[in-house]
Amino acid sequence: MAVAIRLSRGGAKKRPYYRIVVADSRAARDGKYLEQIGTYNPMLPKDSGERVKLDEDRARHWLSVGATPSDRVHRFLDAAGILEREQRNNPKKGEPGEAAKERAEEKAAKVAEAEEAAKAAEEEAKTAAAAPAEEAPAEEAPAEDAAAADAPAEEAAADDAEAKAE
Repeated sequence: MAVAIRLSRGGAKKRPYYRIVVADSRAARDGKYLEQIGTYNPMLPKDSGERVKLDEDRARHWLSVGATPSDRVHRFLDAAGILEREQRNNPKKGEPGEAAKERAEEKAAKVAEAEEAAKAAEEEAKTAAAAPAEEAPAEEAPAEDAAAADAPAEEAAADDAEAKAE
């Protein structure tokens, strides 16, 4: 019979409470178990001493008999100093997914375009400032001359309107 040290869930909905049990590995998660050797309450703060309670003597006994701990229970045993746990490394875990990579590429392309546009605008401003200023436009005719120039056009428009009326 393969024996495992694992968690058995209890508690209400969204209020978990676990027993650390020794059970047949083929048994249901919350089914029959051989012995309860501790408890785990994830609702308590991580620095609380009541979060994980473990009977270390019984845990050592079951490990010596050949029981295999689950990953979470292995962490508890490591924290208690009963069983050494080697660190795992999963470099792909932190890697973004395909869609996130595409979004990052699009964002980088937009930023590059904006930088190029800003550089082009700066260069245009520099060339405009470096070029000699063009001659000032010729002064406009005095307002009296402009009024006199408009008067014959108005008279011609009035004469055309009279001709059409006749």
